[in-house]
Amino acid sequence: MIAKSIEFLFTKVLESYQHRFVSRRLILSIDLVIVTFSFLLACTLRFNFNFDDIPWRMYQYFLLILLLVRSAFFIFYRSYYGIVRHTSMEDIKIIFQTVSSSTLMIASFSGLVYYFSGNVYLYIPVSVLLIEYFICLFLLIASRFFVKSMYVDIMKGTKRQSVQSVIIYGAGSLGIITKNALLQEAGKYEIKCFIDDNPTLTNNSVEGVRVFDLPTALQRFVEGQGAVPQIILAVQSISSARKKELAELFLKYNIVMRIVPSTIQWMNGTFNSEQIRNIKIEDLLEREQIILHDENIRAQITGKRIMITGAAGSIGSELTRQISVYAPAELYLLDQSESGLYDLEFDIQQNLDKKTKMSVHSVVCDVKDVVRMHTVFEEARPEIVFHTAAYKHVPLMEKFPYEAVKTNVLGTKTVADLSAKFKVEEFVFVSTDKAVNPTNVMGASKRLAEIYLQDLNSNPNIKTRYIVTRFGNVLGSNGSVVPLFKKQIQAGGPVTVTHPEIIRYFMTISEACQLVLEAGAMGMGGEIFVFDMGEAVRIQDLARKMIQLSGYIVDKDISISYTGLRPGEKLYEELLADHEHNIQTHHPKIMIARMQPMDLSGIREKISLLSLAMQSADAEQIVALLKACIPEFISNNSVFEKLDIKPDHKIGKSTLPWQKSSV
Repeated sequence: MIAKSIEFLFTKVLESYQHRFVSRRLILSIDLVIVTFSFLLACTLRFNFNFDDIPWRMYQYFLLILLLVRSAFFIFYRSYYGIVRHTSMEDIKIIFQTVSSSTLMIASFSGLVYYFSGNVYLYIPVSVLLIEYFICLFLLIASRFFVKSMYVDIMKGTKRQSVQSVIIYGAGSLGIITKNALLQEAGKYEIKCFIDDNPTLTNNSVEGVRVFDLPTALQRFVEGQGAVPQIILAVQSISSARKKELAELFLKYNIVMRIVPSTIQWMNGTFNSEQIRNIKIEDLLEREQIILHDENIRAQITGKRIMITGAAGSIGSELTRQISVYAPAELYLLDQSESGLYDLEFDIQQNLDKKTKMSVHSVVCDVKDVVRMHTVFEEARPEIVFHTAAYKHVPLMEKFPYEAVKTNVLGTKTVADLSAKFKVEEFVFVSTDKAVNPTNVMGASKRLAEIYLQDLNSNPNIKTRYIVTRFGNVLGSNGSVVPLFKKQIQAGGPVTVTHPEIIRYFMTISEACQLVLEAGAMGMGGEIFVFDMGEAVRIQDLARKMIQLSGYIVDKDISISYTGLRPGEKLYEELLADHEHNIQTHHPKIMIARMQPMDLSGIREKISLLSLAMQSADAEQIVALLKACIPEFISNNSVFEKLDIKPDHKIGKSTLPWQKSSV
């Protein structure tokens, strides 16, 4: 009973001091006590426990010399600075250096003094020094590990109910760092094992923790177990495919894998357990790193005057960040959103290398305003224009075709015409896969803009190179499905999917902008560059994975509901029209869409008629003229289906080019 009371009081005291640290002076004092004890024990052993034979009068001087020298080396190496409860191999290394260096100095000093002066009071026998060296080194190290072990054991006892079992995937240096970081939080984590694919490590131990291959670890610690362990991925370099494979495997056991960030992302260069994060849907959709031809992009951008329209948008802002790395002379950022522009300029200026001489100009303007845009071009005189300004939300543009045509067609025409007038070297247009066989107003408006740019490029009197880049959905962009699903999951569901068989292509914002820059650097003018979008993703699978990654069970905690296709929406998107085919470029992820020759002679007149129709703001008249410009524009699930000449061309389930997809 008394023993339990003492343990309880000791535990309470320890808990109250668990976030405080022992004074360094106290640790230094204890270390000097250990030095004193080690010396006395060494003398006793040297004289075979015959205390009367020990010349204490002489040896008291030896002890004084030893304490002075050791104190100096303790202070020099700061061996007492380490937090005892978090003792690591680095602390042991410092102790070893301190004791070894001080012993070597004492032996050298006392030996030289005795040799030249014969003073026995300053000569410490080598036998005593050697015995004291090993005893002191052992006790200094053992004392620290004893305190650390006692702290961990007691804290485990106080927090036994909240101990989390952990399996670390990766027994290399990052895995060991992760293990040590977790164990610093005494009593919170229990490391069950390491998993490693290296056969030379499996069935061995690393710092006292067993290493297993994946099947063995799953069998021992996951399958049939009541408590589900955490799985932490701690591997310096792992392919996106392997990461995705592991995450999906663990999701089958209702385990959300966690990831240790790369060393360059560690805060202040150090790592702690709070930096470990759950795997996200972006991690499952990411692909292998894109290899850019940096020298081509640098030659195109560095020292040039660059204009980016729609700069405050998802694509525009990331494109701005990537372009700023290549040090253009001037960067003109155009957008209607004044707050978005302000935030972007602040971000660019904050991260700008002080050695980089780049001027950043934020310009609040509307690409549809011809007079205002002329003034901007006259002032900026850009050499390269990246045109990203657009309306892109399919159902909304189906409701407001006037706005879609005004911005996506006439706004693009304004910027493109001014680029020709002010002799811009290159005009890079960001288009969409929805421009292929369009079934909605948004896609048709972007396709008409593509055609107009090709018409300008074919004009021998215009020296500007017009380049089109075409890709699919961008992860995390404004209005995309991933942020929507996140909000619905946070609200407790349901997660809404339009159709159980709807599929989409995805790429990250960073990846899309990298490929836009690469395409711009290689373009000669007139090309439509198509990006490799990877595997198609079924949106239903995406929703299920996102629910699981949030720690919920599909249809138990959060359900999925199907709302039906929205106006203008396809079951699938295409990157090429029926009459197009791909031509490979030197970059494996960028192709050129080779199209059949088009009659561009009447496109200007058609756009003029469309512009006149805008004056009445009659939606049906605008869409009818849009269909006349784009014969392949066949509306789907839209009020404008009645305007189609060939209603039998509507896309249905029977024409679905189903691909096996996964997230």
